[in-house]
Amino acid sequence: MPPNLSIDPASRTPIYVQLCAQIRAAIGSGALSPGERMPTMRAVALEARIDLNTVQKSYSELEREGFLSTRGSRGTFVASVPPVPDPARGAAEMLALARQCVASARVAGLEPAELGRLIVELATTTSHRES
Repeated sequence: MPPNLSIDPASRTPIYVQLCAQIRAAIGSGALSPGERMPTMRAVALEARIDLNTVQKSYSELEREGFLSTRGSRGTFVASVPPVPDPARGAAEMLALARQCVASARVAGLEPAELGRLIVELATTTSHRES
């Protein structure tokens, strides 16, 4: 399971898009390694408390994009060779994740300036393999 999987059912971003974005981010950060076996769709659905069909849609989308590969009855795995990054899709995903982040910051009582400072600090002090 991607570390820190967080689905916001109240978000305007569809749940399958949230799940795809978080799995892509986990692959990009190295939290999920090439060749690593993904949890079953049923396990993800139970853990995230979402519909199994939603997880299936996410896995299918990620397989179509080249992030995951299904090996028959052996399961679904992180692709050995990740796809070439798409900056336009990356920006859209980051906007969806930023919306979730801003909503969580509001609930936590964080001021916009403090949230911005934390993001800049994280972006400048964390390597792309961490997170």
